[in-house]
Amino acid sequence: MNIEDAKFVVKDENGVEKEYFKLFTFDSEETGKSYIAYTDNSTDENGNVIIRANTYDPTGEDLSLQPLTSEKEWKVIENILISTQEKLREEMEKEGSDDGEGNITNK
Repeated sequence: MNIEDAKFVVKDENGVEKEYFKLFTFDSEETGKSYIAYTDNSTDENGNVIIRANTYDPTGEDLSLQPLTSEKEWKVIENILISTQEKLREEMEKEGSDDGEGNITNK
């Protein structure tokens, strides 16, 4: 797996390969770790896209993804996702208009 590629494949604990799409990676000074947020574009029961997050080794020496281990890590990821979503919404609103249901449409 090359973390820098937009698409990557992960084998689960049963050896089944699953394709994911990298959303972004970042390093946190707060935790001293590197993180990746990614999705397979599956949705939950409410239609929201499921986003996963793990820590990873940016040097590429260890190709395994490691779980988040603390509430602090989850909060860091959550704050980044909220910030990213807000920036994306602002950009989309500049290019189009909101239909009142949170959907952006082109003018």
